[in-house]
Amino acid sequence: MNTRQLKVRVAREAIDYARERLAPDAVLGIGTGSTVNYFIDKLPQLISQFSSCVASSEASAKRLIRKGFNVIDLSDAKAVQLYVDGADEADCARRLIKGGGGALTREKIVATASEHFLCIIDESKHKARLGAFPLAVEVLPMAAVQVGKALTSLGGRPVLRADFCSDEGNQIIDVSNLDFSDPLALESEINQIPGVVANGIFARRTADQVMLASQSGISVY
Repeated sequence: MNTRQLKVRVAREAIDYARERLAPDAVLGIGTGSTVNYFIDKLPQLISQFSSCVASSEASAKRLIRKGFNVIDLSDAKAVQLYVDGADEADCARRLIKGGGGALTREKIVATASEHFLCIIDESKHKARLGAFPLAVEVLPMAAVQVGKALTSLGGRPVLRADFCSDEGNQIIDVSNLDFSDPLALESEINQIPGVVANGIFARRTADQVMLASQSGISVY
C-alpha cells in the first residue's frame, strides 16, 4: 500500500472506533490535515450518532459544514468526548509533533479539552524518537525575530514560514536541529519564550491512543 492508501485505511478504522464511543448527545473534536480529511469524508455515515463537532481549524470546519455537520465553538461545548487528529510524528510513548498544517494552537486547545484523544497516523509518521520533522512554533508577529534568536540559542535552526498566517493571525517558525531527548522539558522551555503562542510538541497532553496503519495492518497503542 502507498501512503494515501494507508491514510484511507486508518481513517476507515477510526470511523468504527468512533462509532463505538459516541453517544447521541456527544461532541466530536476534529483535527486538521490530510489523514483527518479522509476521516471527515467518511464521517457522514455517523451523522445521526452524535450531536455536533468542534474543529481545530477553519479548513476543517468548512469541510465539516459542507458534509452537513453542526460545527460549534469549543466554548459552547459542555464536553468533548472524543478528539480525532493526525500527527507529523508520533513515538511509542504517544508523544507527538504537530503543526505542519499550522493549526497547532487550536489542536492543542481542543486536545487538552477532550476526554479522549485518538491520533491516527500511517507508518511514515511513527518514529523511535521525535525531532526529524521541523517543529512548528506559533508566534506573535511582533516577536518573530526575538523568538527566532531564542530558538537559535537552544540549538535550533529557525525558519519563518513564508506567506503563512495562522487562523489566529500569527506567524509560524519551523525549527530543525532541536534536542528532543526530553520532549516534555523542551515543550515547556519553548513555551516560556516571550511571544510564543504555542509549539507543536504534544508531550504534556499526549494522545490517549495512537492508531497506526502499516503494511501489516492496523495497530493501536
